[in-house]
Amino acid sequence: MPRLAALLARIRPCALHLSLLVYTPLLLFADGTTEGVAPQIALGLLTFGVLWAASRRIEPARRWEVWLCVPIATLFEVFGSLVWGGYTYELQNIPLYVPPGHALVYAFGITAAGLPVVHRHGRALRRLVMVAASGWVLAGLTVLPFLTGRLDVQGAIIWPLLASCVLRSGKGDIFAAIWVAVATIEIAGTWAGDWVWAASAPWSQLPSGNPPSAIAAGYAVIDGSVALLAPLVLAVALRARSALTWRSRPLVPNAD
Repeated sequence: MPRLAALLARIRPCALHLSLLVYTPLLLFADGTTEGVAPQIALGLLTFGVLWAASRRIEPARRWEVWLCVPIATLFEVFGSLVWGGYTYELQNIPLYVPPGHALVYAFGITAAGLPVVHRHGRALRRLVMVAASGWVLAGLTVLPFLTGRLDVQGAIIWPLLASCVLRSGKGDIFAAIWVAVATIEIAGTWAGDWVWAASAPWSQLPSGNPPSAIAAGYAVIDGSVALLAPLVLAVALRARSALTWRSRPLVPNAD
């Protein structure tokens, strides 16, 4: 019992992350085994609920950033799927669970950076992630084409961006955690048939894996955009609130 208690004490800080790594594959397999828009709407509402619960574990000062990720990710999804056509969802839409799912990835990253194990072994974990990511890229150019029929040049092309985010950005712990979450989501989602990546990337015509090996770099762009826009959005919101407060002040008549 003491050993079990000690193990649970060590795992407890990671409870949110372990829960999300279980929830997202179950969500994606549920979508893959159902048909029509109605199940996607139900899964979307459920995922918004999970996002709300996860956001309660984030410090209030940053909690709103997670919700900011929802509209930003929606714009990226509209471009990536409906405009660019790099990947297509099963119903040729943007499932309702996808925008809050992106926000969960963002929450996963910013909270993982504060875990005790990351504070103690951050550099080693970042290197471990890059070893795994690089192995996937190499496999996409050598072994996986014989198994999947796809040569993953697109993944190799965007690998430097992923490496820069993880090793040189100053927020490597966040991006390394995002890679873990994205690898789980992309493998589960494509395996379940929820979406499929184009065999050749539109515009560039680069051969692509399903999913591309270093596609976490794309998620890093989304989450990095949230981090960059958050101070601007906050400043605009505070200025707007200040202006409304000033206008709502009652007029004080002159003493004379």
